[in-house]
Amino acid sequence: MKKHLLKRFLYYYRPHRKIFYADMASSMLLSLIGIVYPIMTRKMLNDFIPNKNYRLVVLFGIMLLGAYFIKMLLNYFVQYYGHVMGVRMQAQMRSDMFNKLETLPFGFFDNNETGKIMSRMTNDLMDISELAHHGPENLIISTASVIIAFIYLSTVNIYLALVSFICVPFLIGISASLRKKMRNAFMDSRTSIAEINASLESSISGIRVTKSFNNSAEERKKFEIGNKKFVAARKDAYKAMGQFHSGNTFVTDIFNVVVLIVGGLFLYKDKINLGDYSAFIISINMFVYPVLNLIGFMEQYQNGVTGFERFIDIMDAEPEFDSENAVDAGVLSGQIEFKNVSYAYDGENDVLENVSFVIEKGEKFALVGPSGGGKTTICHLIPHFYNVTDGEIFIDGKEIHTLTMESLRRNIGIVQQDVYLFNASVKDNILYGRLDATDEEVIEAAKKASIHDYIMSLPNGYNTQIGERGVRLSGGQKQRLSIARVFLKNPPILILDEATSALDNATEILIQKALDSLCHGRTTLIVAHRLSTVKNADKIAVVVDGKIKEYGTHEQLISENGIYSELYKLQFRVENA
Repeated sequence: MKKHLLKRFLYYYRPHRKIFYADMASSMLLSLIGIVYPIMTRKMLNDFIPNKNYRLVVLFGIMLLGAYFIKMLLNYFVQYYGHVMGVRMQAQMRSDMFNKLETLPFGFFDNNETGKIMSRMTNDLMDISELAHHGPENLIISTASVIIAFIYLSTVNIYLALVSFICVPFLIGISASLRKKMRNAFMDSRTSIAEINASLESSISGIRVTKSFNNSAEERKKFEIGNKKFVAARKDAYKAMGQFHSGNTFVTDIFNVVVLIVGGLFLYKDKINLGDYSAFIISINMFVYPVLNLIGFMEQYQNGVTGFERFIDIMDAEPEFDSENAVDAGVLSGQIEFKNVSYAYDGENDVLENVSFVIEKGEKFALVGPSGGGKTTICHLIPHFYNVTDGEIFIDGKEIHTLTMESLRRNIGIVQQDVYLFNASVKDNILYGRLDATDEEVIEAAKKASIHDYIMSLPNGYNTQIGERGVRLSGGQKQRLSIARVFLKNPPILILDEATSALDNATEILIQKALDSLCHGRTTLIVAHRLSTVKNADKIAVVVDGKIKEYGTHEQLISENGIYSELYKLQFRVENA
């Protein structure tokens, strides 16, 4: 692990230092206890049994049981408290990642799928947690065990110990080669899991669209493509894993055969006695298994480091930040000015080009034009969701970069076509507009949005759970809840982005009444395709290909016989037809 990554990784151990030190001490004691059995075996074979000292045989047996009882307690401590430490570190990382995600700009989520972000928060953090707990523990136990075992085996027979030691590089070399192949296979597997998560999240979120278009077969087909990729990736991973473990087992067996043959020759040449030879054969695995554990640790280390690097990628992503001298906006009156504003999502192709207009305080300003022209982008720039590529945006004469984002957004209410409601109660969803509002204020906001009577008809009234994304509500009911949320917020600036375009005519009329009430006394920016809903706006701008092509009142634009006039006449003919 690189130095800067290691420092950041160790940071998460700090709150759990006591458990960590106790865990490491327990691990060291476990390594020491591991040598007790071979020592006692050698003593019995060379002394107690030949001399028929059965009293010491029993006594050493009891002592060994005592050592194993202590070993049991230490293992319990390492397994339980070590995992608790790992889970706590994982929870802290998850909190830090979630908090970081809350600070990231819209652009980050435009470029990163939800399923892949969730994979980082679950799979990757699990790998990090396993490394945090088992990594130092395995490293200490295995390293200490190898050293202690080699020292002990050297006291039995230095030459046989050296023969054993010479075999280790071959074991490490073969295992490392197989491990690299297994690591690459599992990395491909992890990538396929992230893709499946992203696909699954998309399919589940759009299940109602799928069913409405009878496209379940198509979704199954798309899912199965990813699923088959996953099976193929896991198949390769398990093949590599099988080669790794079978290869290690074979090398270990060869290792034991070499020791058996060389030790047998030493016994034949009287360079070792039968008791030491037997003890050495019994004890050799005490040397081999820690070596294999160290090799296995490298795989765990690789997974954990890869997961931590992906975690750090998010933690180091550029967050939203206020300008150095940004001030609190206070309560804005709502005058908005765009001055030569250009914007490009990818930094290259302009979505908006040299856009300028002014919305006076309390005015109703409409943006119309074909889809993809840049209307929604204008709406997103006002709350500073994105930074303009060029030009300036002023509210009440203050450039928005000079205002803190929190205070700016506090003054802006947004009602969109795609309403997002949380899997919570009706009351909680309205309260999202202002969390400290009273029950009376929530009810008043619902009444203004013409949704109170419906809420009271629900089994639990305002405490009724509405399901994920408000699945138990109709489109009009969800829209009215979102309007109630904005009524509760009571902002001086209102943005209505296609707020009624997805509704039927009867529902639209009902919603429009609520919106007219909401717009009263506020500076309002309306994006609409139905020109009949904006003809009473104070000013209308026609946006085409990122530019304002026409600008004026409804009457002025009709008299110009330009784009707006053509659009209005076309819609009028369609509606009459």
